[in-house]
Amino acid sequence: MTSKPNFPGMNPYLERPDIWSQIHYGLISGLMRTLNPVLNPKYRAAVDKRVYLDSVLVGIPDTTVIQQTPNRTTTSTSAAVLSQPERVAVPMLEEVTERFLEIREVATRDVITVIEVLSPKNKRSGEGRSQYLKKRQTILNSKTHLVEIDLLRSGESMPVQGGCKADYQILVSRANERPPAERYPFDLREPIPVFLLPLSAADVEPAIDLATLLEQAYQEAALDLVVDYSMPPEPALSENDMAWLDTLR
Repeated sequence: MTSKPNFPGMNPYLERPDIWSQIHYGLISGLMRTLNPVLNPKYRAAVDKRVYLDSVLVGIPDTTVIQQTPNRTTTSTSAAVLSQPERVAVPMLEEVTERFLEIREVATRDVITVIEVLSPKNKRSGEGRSQYLKKRQTILNSKTHLVEIDLLRSGESMPVQGGCKADYQILVSRANERPPAERYPFDLREPIPVFLLPLSAADVEPAIDLATLLEQAYQEAALDLVVDYSMPPEPALSENDMAWLDTLR
């Protein structure tokens, strides 16, 4: 198996839906483990979740099951010829659990900051996006800071006004500065930006190094055993980015 290329920033192979679910979990739990020693005792970072039902046929399912169509034999005394049906898929609902991180003030239990790492379901039409946009707007209407991390090239980006087009972005929306927000756009060939975690006024804000946390999540999930770097990544890259990737192999 081809060894892992030396990516300057985001590893596009981690965006594959079945792999991303493991990276998503690793990032959220890694943020919690990294932040608590820095934030305690005034604040506490804790994982929370939202649960909803969504169709497995909306976008790309996490897993695909292919079954062979059994041969059917019929007996009939009629001279009628059987019609040939087309094969379709029936939408099925699955329970989806998405985890995010809350920074709470220990004394008041107030939620100071919410950290969201977007999933593929958040970026395509359906219940996942609807649920997330509703939660997002609730936060933006509150006194809670929002950190929104989008490390997925595919799908529709979350709404913002202004800014340049980019493969990925990190949005830091400070409650006391809205509607303006801090946006960190970056492309596949660029390093992942380091940013400050917003807290209450006068507090020292810790720097978040996502690149290190991504690498930790990759190692902890032993993804080097399942990622085949000799194949093109999924979702596909542009022709120019694919040519650039070949220079890293």
